[in-house]
Amino acid sequence: MAGGFGPTGGGGTEFEAKITPIVIISCIMAATGGLMFGYDVGVSGGVTSMPSFLKKFFPVVYEKTQQNQDSNYCKYDNQNLQLFTSSLYLAGLTATFFASYTTRKLGRRITMLIAGVFFLIGTAFNAAAQDLAMLIIGRILLGCGVGFANQAVPLFLSEIAPTRIRGGLNILFQLNVTIGILFANLVNYGTAKIHGGWGWRVSLGLAGIPAGLLTVGALFVVDTPNSLIERGHLDEGKAVLKRIRGTDNVEPEYLELVEASRVAKEVKHPFRNLLKRRNRPQLIIAVALQIFQQFTGINAIMFYAPVLFNTLGFGGDASLYSAVITGAVNVLSTIVSIYSVDKVGRRMLLLEAGVQMFLSQVVIAIILGIKLKDHSEDLGKGYAILVVVLVCTFVSSFAWSWGPLGWLIPSETFPLETRSAGQSVTVCVNLVFTFVIAQAFLSMLCHFKFGIFLFFSGWVFIMSVFVLFLLPETKNIPIEEMTERVWKRHWLWKRFMDDDHYDHVGAVTNGEKKNGFSNGFDPSSQL
Repeated sequence: MAGGFGPTGGGGTEFEAKITPIVIISCIMAATGGLMFGYDVGVSGGVTSMPSFLKKFFPVVYEKTQQNQDSNYCKYDNQNLQLFTSSLYLAGLTATFFASYTTRKLGRRITMLIAGVFFLIGTAFNAAAQDLAMLIIGRILLGCGVGFANQAVPLFLSEIAPTRIRGGLNILFQLNVTIGILFANLVNYGTAKIHGGWGWRVSLGLAGIPAGLLTVGALFVVDTPNSLIERGHLDEGKAVLKRIRGTDNVEPEYLELVEASRVAKEVKHPFRNLLKRRNRPQLIIAVALQIFQQFTGINAIMFYAPVLFNTLGFGGDASLYSAVITGAVNVLSTIVSIYSVDKVGRRMLLLEAGVQMFLSQVVIAIILGIKLKDHSEDLGKGYAILVVVLVCTFVSSFAWSWGPLGWLIPSETFPLETRSAGQSVTVCVNLVFTFVIAQAFLSMLCHFKFGIFLFFSGWVFIMSVFVLFLLPETKNIPIEEMTERVWKRHWLWKRFMDDDHYDHVGAVTNGEKKNGFSNGFDPSSQL
């Protein structure tokens, strides 16, 4: 077989595909959506620890940080300040539903273009903000961009990538999220030094760079064959498939996509279809992964890294510095994931990381519990360095597991007929819980104090048990064969895949399945 394919295990269909430049370029362009999301996550934490920014928009918090009456853990406990960070996620949540429609009807490419335009307008509002309202409107527009980008980009990457490097290419999205966070931390580190108090405008305005890249990228990339075929452009879909696979021998893959699309078209209500018994395992796993991803406590650390380190008694400069270090660890560890995800598999990465995250959080909690009292500023240099090292240990294990895999696994497990709807639910649940954590974290820090790390470590334990028993391995399995090769062989989920259970007419039986195409789908159940 051309392209140097290894066997994929389990005797599945492996389609001929070279790794073509157009695939690599398209994926890099598309993944700038992740860059934008990461920059937005990273920039808010740094900006909210800048005195000039607090003074202009959040005078109450500014007063608190200047006086030392409040407990160390409660300096930044302010609902408006949390709303500045979290309004982005609420807007993203709402936009996701519209994005699901545009992804299906207009294609992945146009949806990415819409996201880019939202990003550009939101950035302009933020950089020019005169009052809190303008600031929040900017964040809301950015949030709409996040909703559209997070819907289209993971699907685009999953569909355009050849099976054997699908995991790696899909993680490009998450890699760019981490690069965006690091870039934001570096920018904040620089702009915090600007005299005259307008540094935060530069921080917020520089979001225009990734926004521009995504918009330009979306103008030039091709749409995915899956999307073109789904919208009825069969010839164009076939031509694009030949271009991205670098071979003329695309007939088997093309026929499978056409069949998948035919099956998908018979689904009139994709969201209702998601709730059908046979789609429950994918839905449960997608939802659980998103909730767990947020309850690792990663966003709490990433959003508020500068604020968190400030709270722990690091000076302003030192705290931004520490945030840059954690950002860099994040990027490097995500690269580890790109290399290992298609080799050691998804489960192995998640389980190893669970142990590492659990231990580092428990130790952080113990150190803070013993050393950091409500009003004592000093953690002691040795302990402070140890906390940064432990935070890095935690961040690195997250970055090669829950970070990228929380997005990768749902995007590759849904069959085509529910893929858009499934991705919508995935993004939605992710944003709901991101919002919850963003809105509650500073208050939780105030009330739980060091216990917040124990709270998150408890969740890490729960999610590792979930992975151990309920998450099947999906590496190197073509998306269209998940039902046969993954779900029907799992000790628990196979009970949901019982064909007879939903064959009302008995028209489709296992024996009649052909072409290796088994989405466990029966059109009669739609009638």
